[in-house]
Amino acid sequence: MSPADQPGRFTATVLGSPRIGPKRELKKAVERYWAGRIDADALAAVAADLRRRHNADLRAAGLDSVPVNTFSYYDQVLDTAVLLGALPERVAGIADPLDRYFAAARGTDTIPPLEMTKWFDTNYHYLVPEIGPDTSFALDDAAVLADLAEALADGIPARPVILGPVTFLLLSKAVGTDAPPIDRLAELVPLYENLLAHLHRAGAEWVQIDEPALVADRTDEQIAAAREVYDRLSALSDRPAILVASYFGSLGAALPALASTGIEGIAIDRVAGSDSIAAVPELTRKHVVAGVVDGRNIWRTDLEAALAELGTLLGSTGSLAVSTSSSLLHVPYTLDAEPDLDDSLRSWLAFGSEKVTEVVTLATALSGGVEAVSGAIEQSRQAAASRREDPRLHDSALRGRLDSVLSTEPGRSPATERRAAQTGLALPPLPTTTIGSFPQTGQIRTARAALRRGEIDTAEYLERMRTEIAEVIAFQEGLGLDVLVHGEPERNDMVQYFAELLDGFATTANGWVQSYGTRCVRPPILYGDVRRPQPMTVDWITYAQSLTAKPVKGMLTGPITILAWSFVRDDQPLADSANQVALAIRDETVDLQAAGIRIVQVDEPALRELLPLRAADQPAYLDWAVRAFRVATSGVADSTQIHTHLCYSEFGEVIDAIAGLDADVTSIEAARSHMEVLDDLNAAGFANDVGPGVYDIHSPRVPGVEEVAESLRLALGQVPSERLWVNPDCGLKTRGTAEVEASLRNLVAAAHKVRADLS
Repeated sequence: MSPADQPGRFTATVLGSPRIGPKRELKKAVERYWAGRIDADALAAVAADLRRRHNADLRAAGLDSVPVNTFSYYDQVLDTAVLLGALPERVAGIADPLDRYFAAARGTDTIPPLEMTKWFDTNYHYLVPEIGPDTSFALDDAAVLADLAEALADGIPARPVILGPVTFLLLSKAVGTDAPPIDRLAELVPLYENLLAHLHRAGAEWVQIDEPALVADRTDEQIAAAREVYDRLSALSDRPAILVASYFGSLGAALPALASTGIEGIAIDRVAGSDSIAAVPELTRKHVVAGVVDGRNIWRTDLEAALAELGTLLGSTGSLAVSTSSSLLHVPYTLDAEPDLDDSLRSWLAFGSEKVTEVVTLATALSGGVEAVSGAIEQSRQAAASRREDPRLHDSALRGRLDSVLSTEPGRSPATERRAAQTGLALPPLPTTTIGSFPQTGQIRTARAALRRGEIDTAEYLERMRTEIAEVIAFQEGLGLDVLVHGEPERNDMVQYFAELLDGFATTANGWVQSYGTRCVRPPILYGDVRRPQPMTVDWITYAQSLTAKPVKGMLTGPITILAWSFVRDDQPLADSANQVALAIRDETVDLQAAGIRIVQVDEPALRELLPLRAADQPAYLDWAVRAFRVATSGVADSTQIHTHLCYSEFGEVIDAIAGLDADVTSIEAARSHMEVLDDLNAAGFANDVGPGVYDIHSPRVPGVEEVAESLRLALGQVPSERLWVNPDCGLKTRGTAEVEASLRNLVAAAHKVRADLS
């Protein structure tokens, strides 16, 4: 592309958008489609309406380049697998493209789904593409072109967003071969060349190609391969201008490599990243999109600081645009849906639409001068001062108590001593249990809604929840499970429940964020110092325990997961916030023990989620994360058995930390990965009890008895029977009652079968 052909260089944009709908319209439509209550045309109509309204809102707010093709029915990485013809062969026999897509995402009665894991260090989950010797890439860009045509027809200055080939392959999994997927990079480049030509002919002036994998540690060979890809793509004459977007950190050595190619633009994260722009002279010929508005957290931007940052970049770039640091997929739609937040806290916040306004404000200041936005800057200054001075952020008594606990090294007696002290539990070999939650039935949701509307009082609500608990306990006893749970009917979410009971947190009414597929959460806002005013779970657990002679687990969420699944304060180190939450959880474990509860589970499914993307930063994080867990769990006697649970992750990088948690029993997601995690645990010298999941709860598929038994036999090849537990991959909240009953019956039957084989 010659300089004369280059399109206008936009000034204000965002890197991506949410797609679930401000009222979760897409979630509800997709679930109705799965249930057979609407057809594909009705689902497509809901999707189109959401896209068009959102694009129009972004344009009306003042963006002069709007990202499109950020919509997805389930996941953008799965969409890229469809784009590149890389769906697994096992779904090829499903004729309908939409049903084939959902089969890859969720599985069917006979087809296992793709694995799912965390999107970098966020709480979003992506589906892991499988690349094997039989994978034959082929371009299918009809959906991308349709999205672009729809936006252009509506007068939107549309910029298609595509996941880049380097990131796609680095995030993929090799199957049936030892060759890493990145070795197939050369096969993808012609597909991207054709895609760019098609987009150009369809009217795209710019295309955004996302390469976030380049902000993690990459070898010289991988960076050279990325440079070669963009040398080839930028050499094309029939293409839009190319913006390569990075986010979640610094590009490091990848920045000069990309800048040396013929691409027109680079998007750089200036919130999580610290690349030196002045050190890369090639950027003086590029359009740099500066992500100075945080796309992942919900705090208001310090506009003065952001303008100062932009000012330092002006002389080192060919041209400059203002953007969010990442897609707005990770934050709620708007503060307008939250009338009940207190005024002070509200003044400190910016959700999606407010962040778009901040982007436009900063772009206006760059082009028209600071005076043009002086009112907005003064509001930003006042909000920052209000936050600094709020006493809820500085509880000296709490901090003093925490210092006292931290002054001793938190920990328990050696595991062998604890095991001896826990023999009174009298559990059989291969004890069976579940992870905690049971399906949220219609009765539970009805009771919660009735309480919210004032149709029933608190006493009636509590009685209904006790009825649910009694039914769940009886159900588990009927199945023959060995260690029971109370089912968590009173909990709307495993983090929000605790946030509502802890000082220092606020919760939202409509702050929905997509976690995966149709799973949405409302992350709490951790804004101040954390204190537990009173016990949070003791009454529920002791009631459940009163109904059975079998042990009932106390169920708590760990400090790292509470942090990871909340919007956390950015005015102090994460480690300090983790320790404050850990102290609250510690108090709860002690109270549960005092009430006679013999097993307490402190879940940390998000342990790996907060792992820094660069290896040099990881040891410090793992050190304070493990310490926080030990603070939370080291206040109880050796006779109290501590469990933890981990899921949603590739665990290899944190195996030593999992061992460092020193839980008596660790249940861990393993069904989709076929017990691969046990190899890592054994290599790390893990010697405590482990429950590798034998039932994938993220799929509606019911595993058969022999299938579960075979998984147990596979696990027994790596873990002795006296240390092996039998459990699902994760909690059962999102599943239906019928499939849960069938799956758990098969799980218990398989455990009995393998026990008989052992004896």
